[in-house]
Amino acid sequence: MIKPKTDIAHIKQTIADYFQKQVDVTVNLGRNKVLKFCGELSGVYPALFTVRPNDEGFLGKTSYSYAEVLCGAVKIKPVKKNG
Repeated sequence: MIKPKTDIAHIKQTIADYFQKQVDVTVNLGRNKVLKFCGELSGVYPALFTVRPNDEGFLGKTSYSYAEVLCGAVKIKPVKKNG
């Protein structure tokens, strides 16, 4: 068994630190399909978190579980500010 580098508690704390900030989200949909978008982390809940995409016409799932981040299906990072 491969030991994960982090645990769920660490992931929850990291994502809670991004609350109401702009984040880049990368979602692995399988079969070489990857979805990338930018949005605001709008909700942090005990079992999941939600992201509000900046694109009004975005059609897709915007709530993700911490387990998806742990296993690498979802990657989230803060947007780098230029300046």
